[in-house]
Amino acid sequence: MLSKPTKDYVKLETRRQFFGKMANGLGGVALGMLGGLGANNASAQSGLFAGRGALGAPHFPAKAKRVIYLFMSGAPSQIDTFDYKPYMKVWYDKDLPEEIRAGQRLTTMTSGQTRFPIAPSIYDFQQYGESGAWVSELLPHTAKMVDDLAFVRSTWTEAINHDPAITYIQTGSQIPGRPSLGSWLSYGLGSDNENLPAFVVLNSSWTGRKDAQALFSRLWGSGFLPSNHQGVPFQSTGDPILYLSDPPGVDTDVRRSMLDGLEALNQKSFEEVGDPEIHSRISQYEMAFRMQASVPDLTDISKESKSTLDLYGPDVRKPGTFARNCLMARRLAERGVRCTQIFHRGWDQHANLTGDLPNQCRDIDQACYGLITDLKSRGLLEDTLVVWGGEFGRTIYCQGTLTRDNYGRDHHPRCFTTWMAGAGIKGGTVYGETDDFSYNIVKDPVHIRDLNATILHQMGIDHNKFSVDFRGLNQRLTGVEEARVIKGILA
Repeated sequence: MLSKPTKDYVKLETRRQFFGKMANGLGGVALGMLGGLGANNASAQSGLFAGRGALGAPHFPAKAKRVIYLFMSGAPSQIDTFDYKPYMKVWYDKDLPEEIRAGQRLTTMTSGQTRFPIAPSIYDFQQYGESGAWVSELLPHTAKMVDDLAFVRSTWTEAINHDPAITYIQTGSQIPGRPSLGSWLSYGLGSDNENLPAFVVLNSSWTGRKDAQALFSRLWGSGFLPSNHQGVPFQSTGDPILYLSDPPGVDTDVRRSMLDGLEALNQKSFEEVGDPEIHSRISQYEMAFRMQASVPDLTDISKESKSTLDLYGPDVRKPGTFARNCLMARRLAERGVRCTQIFHRGWDQHANLTGDLPNQCRDIDQACYGLITDLKSRGLLEDTLVVWGGEFGRTIYCQGTLTRDNYGRDHHPRCFTTWMAGAGIKGGTVYGETDDFSYNIVKDPVHIRDLNATILHQMGIDHNKFSVDFRGLNQRLTGVEEARVIKGILA
């Protein structure tokens, strides 16, 4: 017999909601049966995390077992880092030609300017490695590993403002509410470690522009996928995960007894309502219990050798820095975490670029080198895909006052640089080309849909075949428009 609250809940449901929940409920029961989920079997609940994704197995042999995504929030200037444009020196303070801009969108921050004066990069560039890739003097450590990297200088997007642009590259849509890349990977492939989340998020401190764009949890959210696939943020102070420690007076046995009782109540609710999110809640409680033992060991770096710590640079000893988070990403990779997302904010240099950009590059340069080198020395780079980039690029023209030694750059979605390494990526590759103004792509354009399709491909997933039925549509990370794998950067 239904309880009174349940009867009231059912009365409030529409006919469409009822049949939708019935379908999901049956799916949840089937999942429970496949996973061996018993009403009082705590260890069986962990089956939701133990390498058992919705796909069952990849579509084809995977090159990558895991992804580490290094996201430079705010949009790094490709002109001052990787997209060398020496011809622009003779264009200093001249107006951007109309035929180059060709009526493209401008933000409200520069649309009112009477001029669009060219601001050449003040930084020296050199070619490195067998590939001859150009790298700015701001990134001397990255320059040492160019033959391990595939640079894509022709990435582009339609989004021109930060929040929709970051939402777009992370979830495949400018409109909030879709699952993030890490959630898709967790859902499709499951986890290789039942004691840690499949998807971990690390937010880093930064030393550039302080008033950086906010990051919202939807960027690592699960959208319409079960909530146990959302990213789990780790904290840099206190408990690595909120509420990980037991409160005073509660020991492990009491905690276990409480969770068993809570599981019984949740299971009863599931039998009455059939909401599959209840099983997600049960599995999340169990995961939290197991993490009480696994996370302290994960975050304790005291046994790391001095040579390893030195690889990442002096900031690695400071919790919350990008360097420390890169070391954490390697430790998470060793433990089988499917996706680690590191955010580094402060790349939005509308003004004072030459004051802020060197600090931003210093934050990440040696740490990226340390991560790639460390993964490589341990044999992990062979099956770990590392991705670096932001949400769009920056303009060649100056926003605000232009001088010989300082300038600002506005948002520019039509071309920017990303790089990838490891897991079947052809190191020493420079893919795509922009015009002399780094304003338009002239060879091999790569939409952010293509970038995500390539990430999925290296994980053994055909993006066209990986979808979830939601609101009557087959929803995909890459959306409904054509997306292609970037075969030119694959080994």
